[in-house]
Amino acid sequence: MASKQINVTIRLERDIKDSAERLFDDLGMNLSTAVNIFVRQALRHGCIPFEIRDPFFSEQNQAELIRRLSDVEQGRKLSVRELIEEED
Repeated sequence: MASKQINVTIRLERDIKDSAERLFDDLGMNLSTAVNIFVRQALRHGCIPFEIRDPFFSEQNQAELIRRLSDVEQGRKLSVRELIEEED
């Protein structure tokens, strides 16, 4: 039995769409093909086919937060910048 195709509308920010189209073009496909690949993989795996995570909870960031909290608890005065910005 042949599958009947339908159109699906998605909303993306223009710069995201343009960047994605360039990337997928470099990979030899268009955005529609890439979305189809994603959906088929999600169906095969029964989940999103890649890890979704917040970098805030990375081991490195958590260690840095613990270090800064320790500094504060030990009475070291930190600037607002040290408290909220990433160190280089």
